[in-house]
Amino acid sequence: MPIRNFTDLEASLSRLPRRRLAVINGTDDSTVSAIARALSVGNLEVAFVGAQPDGALATLLTPYADRIASIPLADEDEAARRAVELVRQGEADFLMKGLIHTDNLLRAVLDKEHGLLPQGRVLTHVAVAEVPGFPRLLFYTDAAVIPVPSRGQREEQVRYLDRVCRAFGIDRPRIALVHFTEKASEKFPCTMDYRLLAEASARGEWGGTVIDGPLDVRTAVDPVALATKGIPSPLQGGADALVFPDLEAANAFYKTLSFFARARQAGMLQGTVCPVVVSSRGDDTETKFLSLAAAACTIDVKQ
Repeated sequence: MPIRNFTDLEASLSRLPRRRLAVINGTDDSTVSAIARALSVGNLEVAFVGAQPDGALATLLTPYADRIASIPLADEDEAARRAVELVRQGEADFLMKGLIHTDNLLRAVLDKEHGLLPQGRVLTHVAVAEVPGFPRLLFYTDAAVIPVPSRGQREEQVRYLDRVCRAFGIDRPRIALVHFTEKASEKFPCTMDYRLLAEASARGEWGGTVIDGPLDVRTAVDPVALATKGIPSPLQGGADALVFPDLEAANAFYKTLSFFARARQAGMLQGTVCPVVVSSRGDDTETKFLSLAAAACTIDVKQ
């Protein structure tokens, strides 16, 4: 069943098979509350690795005690390594960041010998937004990891977006390659990469996935704007997903959607052997819950 909005996403948790989450230093209110909400909805098991919730937060988890494991560790680097080890041993299906510095978590995730990023893979970030007034969920990359993607990295970003869209039930993802211009030019090297990706899509090398660009954000998602500009595009102004030229543009888009458009958003790392939820310490319960739910839906997607 397609996931058309975040209400559908929450409902989908109850239909998923058992998911096993390892959360590192999950001791803050928003992380624990998000996990409690997920436990109340879906078939979830949680291992709290590192610092343990206590007081009122521990009480919040009491109804789900039979689905919770505790692995207390004082050192956050050790906690991150242990959580990664749970995934490698097949005892956890995905990871979530609590009160641990992102650098410490990524050090364990990216460890060449004991980490979660296979050799040759690209680590990237995929976000999904529910924007008021927009008729569908909008996926995009990369607002958090790769400063300026190379041609190979950009191709992998498209591949991950394609897989996440399909995990949400979109059988024929439409992916727009975003720039401020709609014409490929050697002045802007990324647009030349865009043209190659669009040509490969037109030849059927991406299966049923439709890829086109360069397009600006408006013409990518608005058929009226596309028609007004007289731009031919197989996306027809109906993009499900956007690939930004660099981290600066994508991150500005992420913050703009959140603050000015009041969009609800979720995000996760892709490229690793399992999804990794790396929310900001300042993110609220809703954002962390939606990110957890989105990650849970993509576990079975071939990475």
